[in-house]
Amino acid sequence: MEKLARGLILPLTAFALLVLTAPPARAGSPVAVATYEGVINPVTAEYLHDALAFAESIGAQALVVQLDTPGGLDTSMRLIIKDITSSPLPVVVYVSPPGGRAASAGVFITLAAQVAAMAPGTNIGAAHPVAMGGGEMDRTMKEKVENDSVAYIKSIAGQRGRNVAWAEDAVRKSVSVTEKEALALKIIDLVAEDLNGLLEALDGRKVVMGIGSVVLKTKGAEVRDYPMGWRLEMLKALSDPNIAYVLMTIGMIGLLAELYNPGAILPGIVGAISLILAFYSLQSLPVNYAGVLLLLLGVVLFILEVSVTSYGLLAIGGVISMILGSLMLIKAEAPFLQISWSVILPVVTLAAGFSLFVVGMGIRAMRRPPLTGSEGMVGLVGVVKTPLAPQGKILVHGELWDAVSEQPLQPGEQAEITRIEGLKLFVKPSLQKGR
Repeated sequence: MEKLARGLILPLTAFALLVLTAPPARAGSPVAVATYEGVINPVTAEYLHDALAFAESIGAQALVVQLDTPGGLDTSMRLIIKDITSSPLPVVVYVSPPGGRAASAGVFITLAAQVAAMAPGTNIGAAHPVAMGGGEMDRTMKEKVENDSVAYIKSIAGQRGRNVAWAEDAVRKSVSVTEKEALALKIIDLVAEDLNGLLEALDGRKVVMGIGSVVLKTKGAEVRDYPMGWRLEMLKALSDPNIAYVLMTIGMIGLLAELYNPGAILPGIVGAISLILAFYSLQSLPVNYAGVLLLLLGVVLFILEVSVTSYGLLAIGGVISMILGSLMLIKAEAPFLQISWSVILPVVTLAAGFSLFVVGMGIRAMRRPPLTGSEGMVGLVGVVKTPLAPQGKILVHGELWDAVSEQPLQPGEQAEITRIEGLKLFVKPSLQKGR
């Protein structure tokens, strides 16, 4: 026994020294955070794709997507889900801040995440597909779209082990639940007060990935934000239907003003740039081209009001046409795709005022008699220098001209030019001051 005890002393001592001198456990790798609020569109897909690339480049253990969306485009949603499902690192979709939501396309994205979380005071649901084109879907097409969406969301929910029955109801019945109900129904994995609370709740969590399981070590991990760049911020703003509507109106007015007043240049440049940006905005929106034509007709009627005597009828028609066009421009049931009345009324008012004032000035300038050349001298008044009986000379603009008068005129009297033939002026007596 003594020999055995002596034999164990050395290994035990070495083990104790190893434990005492070992470095403390290192904190986990950093966590990348991307925050997005707004409609799901091509800008969203590009931003989240870049966020995943950023997370991989810094060796992040996970990407947290703080999401607040009313929904959006099906094509962009599917691109995002493809990126999430093929990601080599876990993606955590966190519906936040309080008061936020994950509706429509946001439901699909949340269910597709390896970890789904929500903040208190948020909700998820109402994923019924809506028409995203210029025309109404018939009954058969609606059923096809709905069944396709149901199959897709059931596949996503089943893959993540979430409530498949509720996912189907979210599409077919547009059901929506709070964060507590979502947790109880196993739609999401956890509820967290804020980002720090989320990272603490994720710590030690085992996440199943395509290549195996990953254990997250997020407590105390470094947080690396990935903000949206200025380019994507600008494109996101352009995707707003209200911005698209304003740009299109400015573009049409600018180009028409240039056509009615050639050479102004500035209205044409502003109009062309605005229309190009409007076309970019409208490519991701359900545009009704009847609305576009009504808007164009409204602007044309405003311009015609300046040149045609209609006693205000053309202007009234222009206002009605623009309002109807504004209401018909974006054809969709989703509220977030509608143009706000607070934008429609000021735009129509300003469009009417701008067209009547600026284009009117251009038309009046075109109608104004020429002020240079021989035509510009008609109507001017000169001073008689030699007796006109009927021929003599008069002084106009500091120059002596041969003149013929309808009535005899004496030097010093005023003579108004009535017409010009070659270098000879035809004049008549005038009481105006000479020029």
